[in-house]
Amino acid sequence: MKNFSFLVLQRSFVLFSLLFAFACGNQSGNNELLSGDVVKNPNTAGGKEAGNMPVLEFEKDFHDFGRVIQGEKVSYGFKFKNSGKSDLIISKVSTSCGCTVPEFPKTPIKPGETKKIDVKFDSENRRGFQNKTITIISNTQPNSQVLRIKAEIMLPEEIR
Repeated sequence: MKNFSFLVLQRSFVLFSLLFAFACGNQSGNNELLSGDVVKNPNTAGGKEAGNMPVLEFEKDFHDFGRVIQGEKVSYGFKFKNSGKSDLIISKVSTSCGCTVPEFPKTPIKPGETKKIDVKFDSENRRGFQNKTITIISNTQPNSQVLRIKAEIMLPEEIR
Protein backbone atom coordinates (compact mmCIF):
# COMPACT_ATOMS: atom_id res chain seq x y z
CA MET A 1 0.00 0.00 0.00
CA LYS A 2 2.90 2.32 0.79
CA ASN A 3 4.44 1.77 -2.68
CA PHE A 4 1.06 2.37 -4.34
CA SER A 5 0.67 5.75 -2.59
CA PHE A 6 4.19 6.75 -3.60
CA LEU A 7 3.52 5.71 -7.20
CA VAL A 8 0.28 7.77 -7.33
CA LEU A 9 2.06 10.77 -5.80
CA GLN A 10 4.94 10.46 -8.27
CA ARG A 11 2.63 10.22 -11.30
CA SER A 12 0.55 13.17 -10.04
CA PHE A 13 3.71 15.26 -9.75
CA VAL A 14 4.79 14.37 -13.30
CA LEU A 15 1.31 15.16 -14.67
CA PHE A 16 1.18 18.48 -12.82
CA SER A 17 4.66 19.38 -14.09
CA LEU A 18 3.67 18.68 -17.69
CA LEU A 19 0.43 20.65 -17.39
CA PHE A 20 2.28 23.58 -15.88
CA ALA A 21 4.94 23.51 -18.61
CA PHE A 22 2.35 23.55 -21.41
CA ALA A 23 0.12 26.11 -19.70
CA CYS A 24 2.96 28.61 -19.54
CA GLY A 25 3.65 28.41 -23.28
CA ASN A 26 2.40 31.02 -25.72
CA GLN A 27 -0.80 29.54 -27.14
CA SER A 28 -2.02 32.67 -28.91
CA GLY A 29 -0.95 31.46 -32.34
CA ASN A 30 0.07 35.01 -33.24
CA ASN A 31 3.73 34.95 -34.18
CA GLU A 32 3.81 38.61 -35.20
CA LEU A 33 5.61 40.72 -32.64
CA LEU A 34 5.14 44.44 -32.29
CA SER A 35 8.03 46.67 -31.54
CA GLY A 36 8.05 47.93 -27.94
CA ASP A 37 8.30 51.53 -29.11
CA VAL A 38 4.78 51.52 -30.64
CA VAL A 39 3.08 50.84 -27.31
CA LYS A 40 3.38 53.76 -24.95
CA ASN A 41 1.89 53.99 -21.49
CA PRO A 42 1.04 57.53 -20.32
CA ASN A 43 0.57 56.28 -16.77
CA THR A 44 4.27 56.47 -16.01
CA ALA A 45 6.06 58.55 -13.42
CA GLY A 46 6.86 61.21 -16.03
CA GLY A 47 3.42 61.16 -17.66
CA LYS A 48 4.80 63.10 -20.64
CA GLU A 49 3.40 60.76 -23.30
CA ALA A 50 -0.31 61.36 -22.60
CA GLY A 51 -0.66 64.11 -25.23
CA ASN A 52 0.97 62.00 -27.92
CA MET A 53 -1.32 58.97 -27.58
CA PRO A 54 -3.57 57.68 -30.37
CA VAL A 55 -7.27 58.39 -29.93
CA LEU A 56 -9.91 55.96 -31.21
CA GLU A 57 -12.91 58.10 -32.18
CA PHE A 58 -16.03 56.35 -33.54
CA GLU A 59 -18.71 58.17 -35.56
CA LYS A 60 -21.23 56.16 -33.54
CA ASP A 61 -20.87 53.34 -31.01
CA PHE A 62 -24.35 51.81 -31.43
CA HIS A 63 -26.27 50.35 -34.38
CA ASP A 64 -29.87 49.09 -34.49
CA PHE A 65 -30.57 46.63 -37.31
CA GLY A 66 -34.28 46.91 -36.56
CA ARG A 67 -36.45 43.94 -37.53
CA VAL A 68 -34.51 41.01 -38.99
CA ILE A 69 -36.00 37.78 -40.35
CA GLN A 70 -34.68 34.75 -38.46
CA GLY A 71 -31.76 33.22 -40.37
CA GLU A 72 -30.82 36.47 -42.08
CA LYS A 73 -27.18 37.66 -41.91
CA VAL A 74 -26.71 41.40 -41.54
CA SER A 75 -23.61 43.55 -41.22
CA TYR A 76 -22.58 47.05 -40.28
CA GLY A 77 -19.33 49.01 -40.52
CA PHE A 78 -18.43 51.12 -37.48
CA LYS A 79 -16.36 53.99 -38.91
CA PHE A 80 -13.60 55.42 -36.76
CA LYS A 81 -10.74 57.86 -36.95
CA ASN A 82 -7.39 58.00 -35.20
CA SER A 83 -7.65 61.57 -33.96
CA GLY A 84 -4.52 61.23 -31.82
CA LYS A 85 -0.88 62.03 -32.53
CA SER A 86 0.63 58.54 -32.91
CA ASP A 87 -0.16 55.27 -34.67
CA LEU A 88 -3.26 53.43 -33.43
CA ILE A 89 -2.90 49.68 -33.04
CA ILE A 90 -5.98 47.52 -32.49
CA SER A 91 -4.71 44.37 -30.83
CA LYS A 92 -7.98 42.52 -30.27
CA VAL A 93 -11.69 42.74 -31.02
CA SER A 94 -13.98 40.34 -29.18
CA THR A 95 -17.75 39.89 -29.13
CA SER A 96 -20.29 38.80 -26.54
CA CYS A 97 -21.61 36.00 -28.77
CA GLY A 98 -20.38 33.66 -31.48
CA CYS A 99 -23.21 34.90 -33.71
CA THR A 100 -21.36 38.23 -34.05
CA VAL A 101 -18.11 38.25 -36.03
CA PRO A 102 -15.84 41.32 -36.28
CA GLU A 103 -13.29 42.23 -38.95
CA PHE A 104 -10.80 44.95 -38.05
CA PRO A 105 -7.60 46.53 -39.41
CA LYS A 106 -4.50 44.53 -38.42
CA THR A 107 -1.99 47.20 -39.41
CA PRO A 108 -1.23 50.49 -37.58
CA ILE A 109 -3.62 53.35 -38.34
CA LYS A 110 -1.83 56.67 -38.84
CA PRO A 111 -2.97 59.89 -37.13
CA GLY A 112 -5.92 61.39 -39.06
CA GLU A 113 -6.60 58.13 -40.90
CA THR A 114 -10.17 56.76 -41.08
CA LYS A 115 -11.01 53.03 -41.11
CA LYS A 116 -13.88 50.79 -40.04
CA ILE A 117 -14.64 47.71 -38.01
CA ASP A 118 -17.10 45.47 -39.85
CA VAL A 119 -19.50 43.48 -37.68
CA LYS A 120 -21.51 40.58 -39.11
CA PHE A 121 -24.49 39.28 -37.15
CA ASP A 122 -26.06 35.89 -37.93
CA SER A 123 -29.65 35.62 -36.67
CA GLU A 124 -29.85 31.84 -37.21
CA ASN A 125 -31.56 30.15 -34.22
CA ARG A 126 -32.23 33.53 -32.57
CA ARG A 127 -35.56 35.08 -31.71
CA GLY A 128 -36.77 38.26 -30.07
CA PHE A 129 -34.64 41.21 -29.03
CA GLN A 130 -30.90 40.72 -29.32
CA ASN A 131 -28.27 43.02 -27.80
CA LYS A 132 -24.61 42.23 -28.52
CA THR A 133 -21.39 43.96 -27.57
CA ILE A 134 -18.09 44.31 -29.41
CA THR A 135 -15.05 45.14 -27.28
CA ILE A 136 -12.01 46.79 -28.88
CA ILE A 137 -8.59 46.56 -27.20
CA SER A 138 -6.03 49.05 -28.49
CA ASN A 139 -3.04 51.17 -27.49
CA THR A 140 -5.27 54.08 -26.44
CA GLN A 141 -6.04 55.45 -22.99
CA PRO A 142 -8.28 53.84 -21.77
CA ASN A 143 -7.28 50.73 -23.69
CA SER A 144 -10.80 49.32 -24.28
CA GLN A 145 -13.94 50.62 -25.91
CA VAL A 146 -17.32 48.91 -26.33
CA LEU A 147 -19.61 49.05 -29.37
CA ARG A 148 -23.18 47.72 -29.35
CA ILE A 149 -25.58 46.28 -31.89
CA LYS A 150 -29.22 45.38 -31.49
CA ALA A 151 -31.89 43.65 -33.55
CA GLU A 152 -35.39 42.25 -33.21
CA ILE A 153 -35.42 38.76 -34.71
CA MET A 154 -38.76 37.66 -36.13
CA LEU A 155 -40.07 34.59 -37.89
CA PRO A 156 -41.08 35.18 -41.54
CA GLU A 157 -44.77 34.72 -40.73
CA GLU A 158 -44.58 37.45 -38.06
CA ILE A 159 -43.49 40.14 -40.54
CA ARG A 160 -46.41 42.17 -41.87
